[in-house]
Amino acid sequence: MAEDSTTTEPPALAVDVAALTEVLDGHYAEIRRTVRTLLPAYASVLEDAEEMSRADFRERVKEVVLEIAGTGSAAMGFPEEYGGGGDIGASIAAFETLAYGDLSVLVKVGVQFGLFGGALLQLGTQRHHDAYLADVVSGRLLGCFAMTETGHGSNVQALGTVATYDPATAEFVVTTPTEDAGKDYIGNAAAHARVAVVFAQLEVGGERHGVHALVVPLRDEAGAPLPGVRIGDDGAKMGLNGVDNGRIWFDGVRVPREALLNRFADVTEDGTYVSDIESPGRRFFTMLGTLVQGRVSVGAAGVSAAKVALTIAVRYALQRRQFETGTGDEGEEQLLLDYGLHQRRLLPRVARTYALHFAQQVLASRLHDVFSGITTDEESRRLLESRAAGTKALATWLATDVIQECREACGGAGYLAVNRFAALKADTDVFTTFEGDNHVLLQLVGKGLLTDYASDFSDLDQLGMVRFVAGLAVDTVLERSRAHQLLEQIRDVLPGGGDSWDTDSGLRDPSYHLAMFRFREEHRIGGVARRLKSGVDAGMNAGEVFSRVQDHVIAAARAHVERLVLEAFVDQVEALDDGEVKATLNAVCDLYALSEIEADAAWFIEHGRLGVQRSKAITREVGDLCRRLRPVARELVDGFAVPDALLRAPALVGGQA
Repeated sequence: MAEDSTTTEPPALAVDVAALTEVLDGHYAEIRRTVRTLLPAYASVLEDAEEMSRADFRERVKEVVLEIAGTGSAAMGFPEEYGGGGDIGASIAAFETLAYGDLSVLVKVGVQFGLFGGALLQLGTQRHHDAYLADVVSGRLLGCFAMTETGHGSNVQALGTVATYDPATAEFVVTTPTEDAGKDYIGNAAAHARVAVVFAQLEVGGERHGVHALVVPLRDEAGAPLPGVRIGDDGAKMGLNGVDNGRIWFDGVRVPREALLNRFADVTEDGTYVSDIESPGRRFFTMLGTLVQGRVSVGAAGVSAAKVALTIAVRYALQRRQFETGTGDEGEEQLLLDYGLHQRRLLPRVARTYALHFAQQVLASRLHDVFSGITTDEESRRLLESRAAGTKALATWLATDVIQECREACGGAGYLAVNRFAALKADTDVFTTFEGDNHVLLQLVGKGLLTDYASDFSDLDQLGMVRFVAGLAVDTVLERSRAHQLLEQIRDVLPGGGDSWDTDSGLRDPSYHLAMFRFREEHRIGGVARRLKSGVDAGMNAGEVFSRVQDHVIAAARAHVERLVLEAFVDQVEALDDGEVKATLNAVCDLYALSEIEADAAWFIEHGRLGVQRSKAITREVGDLCRRLRPVARELVDGFAVPDALLRAPALVGGQA
């Protein structure tokens, strides 16, 4: 347990970059090293993208994706018999590391192998695996994942595309009934996909059975659209213009009965719908749950993009000088990173990036266990889905925040396209809304917290959830909530105990940090439940009640995920052997926790868990930690091991201080 700086001045920090990288690389160090070695060969994509036409950029990205497919680095999660690596965790590590390079390449890899291939693997059965996976893994068959429509994004259950079974021919007839039911924003669709996994309302014998997925051919081998298939181009975007996003409409396209991805439901030849999962809602969410890997991957990519930005900005701050301070030799200007404000701008963001990295590692490990059959219980799967949704939101918001701050921290140099911030900003902006809008994802996390992941929540829409909470869940939520119990429990954990735990404990005590994060989470969960109950009891419309408390639902969910992130970081530090790496990461973890408490100080003060003097002490401690970490700032970002060729600006990032 770290001592409070008010009593003991900690020793100066020093750390070896290779040792930091070893900790960050974790279990899949070899996979990460392999991808980092591979990436510089494609660094030219970053340099040439600004000069190429959109059509040429798309073709170049496709070429690179096919080359990467040839190395096997993009297919680690597929079974070995089809040319994959048979390791879901390795596939996440490889994807995360690929995010150091051009993000159009990354997203096209994700569409081909994660979404299209992943749907075939997770929703299909042996017949689909044998028919498609070897060609998908090798890149011989390019495809797309056609879920989102112009009229429906997050509300997938209301998709308009219809697949009607015709027992006379044993075929499904796929139709786009209205213009806004066309599939939209679909990666690979505009130019390269020959096949799509299409999500549609399944209709059998005049009865709808909800959204299911089918394999539907789009183009012939020459690239021409097949009869009944109309394809449009989404055109230029804010970023990721190497990815050919497009629109698809279907006019009575017929596919054989076997085209239905039938792991969870099937249709017999005579037209009988069969499924082992009776509840349509549960069946739908089970199908979507198998695709959680996409959210895990996008979150991982967001963290990697933040690492690239921080590497550039910190290195720049270690060679760029501004203003005479009078503290050194006459006429000598000061390094940017020697200014307290610059440290405050960058180093807490370095700490948060480390925290999200370790949270991603825990998430990837859980994903591997669930999808490899190591963990098979339903609760673990539900917790995985929630954790993936919440971590994706925080990780992609991290990227947006860090890249912007780093761009500004590099001044005019950061505005030049050659220094990569323009591409990083443009290409990651969509991360906050694809694979689920971040606010919608946190709303899902909040719903899970209110129902303790135990109810048949998949059958509840927003109004149903309100009625459920109002009628059944509030007492359970309040009883389960530990907020009112924490003060007693903390007495056994922290020095001082009693009601003075939040003033007597050391500021750099991880138990104090965890207690603050846990108190905030539990208090917010209980607060949401009480507000829902109060509104319904007052006779308000259920929909209005939920609308009024949505911001509280999001706040509770975010507090929950922040607690998971801190726990992952603390656990990682505690697991390390004593030495320079542990001492350094302990300081980074302290900075993460205290800067988060500082940022939410108003809430803690409002709820009686932070006094004014304590709040001021935390602010001083954050500044002290920034100064303490300043001598190892270069090592902290170099530990990310972003290949120099991918930073694009040797003169900008080559300095050392």
